[in-house]
Amino acid sequence: MPVDMNMTILVVDDSGTMRLMFKQYLNKAGFGNILLAVDGKDAVKKIEQGLKIDLIISDWNMPNMDGLALLRWVRNSPVFKDLPFIMATAQGDKTQQHVVIENGGNNHIAKPFDSDEIKAKIFAVFEGESEKPTGQRVPEVVDGKVKIKMAHIQITDHLILGVLKQQIAAGVVTPKTFTLETECIGGWNPIQEKLETAQVDGAFVLAPIAMDLFAYDVPIKLVLLAHKNGSGFIRNKNYETEPSDSLKDFYKYKVVNIPHKMSIHNMLAHKFLKGLGLKPGVPGKKAIDVRFEVVPPIKMPGIMKENEDVGGFIVAEPICTKTIAMGVGDMEFISATLWQDHPCCVVAMRDEIVEAYPDAVFELTDLLVKAGQFVENNKEKAAEIAVNFLDPEKTVGLTTAVLNKVLTQPGGITMNNLYPIKDDLDKIQQYMHHEMDIGRLIDLDRFVDLRFANKSCG
Repeated sequence: MPVDMNMTILVVDDSGTMRLMFKQYLNKAGFGNILLAVDGKDAVKKIEQGLKIDLIISDWNMPNMDGLALLRWVRNSPVFKDLPFIMATAQGDKTQQHVVIENGGNNHIAKPFDSDEIKAKIFAVFEGESEKPTGQRVPEVVDGKVKIKMAHIQITDHLILGVLKQQIAAGVVTPKTFTLETECIGGWNPIQEKLETAQVDGAFVLAPIAMDLFAYDVPIKLVLLAHKNGSGFIRNKNYETEPSDSLKDFYKYKVVNIPHKMSIHNMLAHKFLKGLGLKPGVPGKKAIDVRFEVVPPIKMPGIMKENEDVGGFIVAEPICTKTIAMGVGDMEFISATLWQDHPCCVVAMRDEIVEAYPDAVFELTDLLVKAGQFVENNKEKAAEIAVNFLDPEKTVGLTTAVLNKVLTQPGGITMNNLYPIKDDLDKIQQYMHHEMDIGRLIDLDRFVDLRFANKSCG
């Protein structure tokens, strides 16, 4: 049925910040009639009052009555059982998506998202899913060269792709086996979707996201690391007094923002706060005293500045350095101090490319490795490339000075050793699975294809 832009949407979320963001995104998408509820019980109360509600969009992890319990209540109600329901939550792994569908949810959207994503989900519920590529991707070959389309987002972690693109455009490098096309994506969830539905040949993506896709039989292989290190934990500066000598007291009962559930950032934040004697996590059945909220990285500084409940956030550069320069926060720690030379983003390729065009994948990985070495040896020039590659529309406000500071920070991001170490990836999945109850364990020997890194990294 056609989407009624005047429909009444009930948004359910226990976070005031997230309720405000929901309303802003829905208003931007063209929906003006928004009702707000603070948890599942509050939503049930509003529904039973007889208010006209055309759609429910609910967070999953909430106290009193969570989103899954609310969904089951709606589906078991003789009166409201057909009410459209979208679960919008920090539960970004595919296991949770399956649970939503199995319990009668009409759709699922993982945080962080934007107005375009939530609008697309709403239209999909009422008008049906738009057609997306499925099955295998058929690579395009022109003049004997396979066209490789790579997705990325606007973070320093993906700079080697920008360097290679610039080198090709300048004629410094001329690939013999492939042509390169890049697509800058607004967030992790669209990258995940494009990689899963074969809209791209490969992507620079968070390692846990790639592992989660592989766990659900998406035909991809990890062929290279995108970088090592490169993130930071920023402590809120928006307080009348400085943090006490006890970091435990400072962060207790506060919010910490993370960029995605399936991320090294989630793991490192959990490890740091747990080491302080705290119980971090998302609201639900387990007692917590530090709340994780998933928000778009670009919004983290503004949210923290305006919300005194936010103790800090962990995110990739250059957002950390930019936040400090704005006077909004201080560096609590750089990620390398918790885990020196840790992996974060990886280069994941669709099996169609890997199996049919191994020479092109080898040349691509080889040139990416050389681009990483270029960054390490020419940081000032790399910073100039980064500004144009990561912020081509000049909407993020990046500068060469900020990027140069990021690239030269002691213990910061490195790109001179991109060889994937399976034990490091296993460390991530073991911690997240056993300590955080996130994701499935996968066979890394089947997921990591070392043929290309063995040659390109020596």
